[in-house]
Parts: sequence; structure tokens; C-alpha cells
Amino acid sequence: MAELTTRALRRLFDLTGKVAIVTGGNRGIGLGIARGLAEAGAAVVIAGRDAAASERAAAELESLGATALALSLDVTDEDSCRWLVSATLERLGRLDILVNNAGINIRKPPEQYTLAEWHRVVDTNLTGAFVLSQAVYPSMREAGGGKLINIGSMLSIFGVSYSPAYAASKGGIVQLTKALSAAWAADNIQVNAVLPGWIETDLTIRGRMEIPGLHERILARTPAGRWGVPEDLAGIGVFLASAASDFVTGTAIPVDGGYSSQG
Repeated sequence: MAELTTRALRRLFDLTGKVAIVTGGNRGIGLGIARGLAEAGAAVVIAGRDAAASERAAAELESLGATALALSLDVTDEDSCRWLVSATLERLGRLDILVNNAGINIRKPPEQYTLAEWHRVVDTNLTGAFVLSQAVYPSMREAGGGKLINIGSMLSIFGVSYSPAYAASKGGIVQLTKALSAAWAADNIQVNAVLPGWIETDLTIRGRMEIPGLHERILARTPAGRWGVPEDLAGIGVFLASAASDFVTGTAIPVDGGYSSQG
């Protein structure tokens, strides 16, 4: 009986035969999630602006035994977003999972922001996620379901003085997640958000250099006593992409070592 239970659990998390797009999947959190999806059996499209980095990431996934493609993407360009979805369907025949991970940040006080900088951040982090979600919807509906995973942030919950556009875009990701989950639940499309805490990536390493004392403050507030690493996001990615989460939708799940549990 225990053996049957183990097999059933494995099937719940098995992504064999599924196809996933991970935007910004060539480094950091995106690559950590892409590795998890690949190891669970999914074919993975690494989509990003840096073609060389995407090719390297795809080669890494192929070394794990996965099917992987590197495709160019500019999430601020609607045509590029829609082309990505069409190219994935043409080359891999289906699309089951979209991870909206591409994102940027410009750190400066709000009074110093230009409108062009505001649009650059919001268009990349929020509008791009909406356009791609809209683009994958018809094929997922026709296939009978799908999984959308939107990458938010701790700044979806907290405000900081130095990242107004980033915080607004990531707060918007949570509300977009809730709206899409309500709209598409009848189509068996689950839409959830992941809110990473302080994860060691190129983006946050620059933040540690730009903001004095940030590293020490993060460690002091995080019960786990460390910064996260991209691999910490693999498990939640597989869960939200798999049948194990078929009755989970509209949620925003922190992955932060307990950071958000502190008052």
C-alpha cells in the first residue's frame, strides 16, 4: 500500500510531456525554477533578451536530460510576446506552463524617477506578464487547462523608499494573479504568484552594493538566517506547475525563509 501511495505522489508532481516557458529563465530565480521543471520532466523554453545566456541555460538543462530551447524575447514588445507563444507551439506542439519571471529594477527615490524609467520597470515587470498570459490563454483553454506562475516579490507586501516602480509592479502582479485566476478558473487554468524573499541573484547583489547595511539587515530579520538561492524556488515552481496544485489558484506564496512572518 505504501508503494502505491508513493507512486501516486510521484504522479502528482510528474511533468513528463508538459511544456513550459520561463521568461528571464537564463539566470537567477528563473533558471532555478527552470531547473526544477526540467528535472520533473518538462520540456522548457528559456526566453530572454540575452541570447547567449539563454543558449547556455538551455544547454545546462539538456545536460540534465531535458528538452530545452532558447528563444529571444522582449517582454515590453507585444509582437515579441505573441511570437514567443506561437514559436513554442510550433516547435514543441503544446504549452502547459508559463512562468512570468522577467523583471528589472531601477533603485532611486521616487522624486528622482523619470517617467521613462517608471514605464521601463512597469512595462517589463507587469505589462509583459499580462500580455504573455493573454497570449497563452487560447491554447491552454483549447488543451483543457494550464498553469500560470507569476513571480512577485517581498515588495508585493512591503514598501521601500528606493524602489517605487518595482514595488508598484510587483504589487500589481499579485492583483493580476487574482484577476486572472478568477477569470480563467472555469477553463481549468490555475494562476498563482510566488513572492521570493531576498534571493542571491545578479539583481540583489547589485542592491547589496548600492544600499549600505542591506545585507546585515536582511540576515537580522530572516529567521532562516541566510539569503535564499535560486534553487530554493525549484520546489514551489514544480508544485504550482503540476497536478498537485490543481485546486490551488489565486494565491501569492512567500518563499522567503520566514522574512514576511516578522512584524
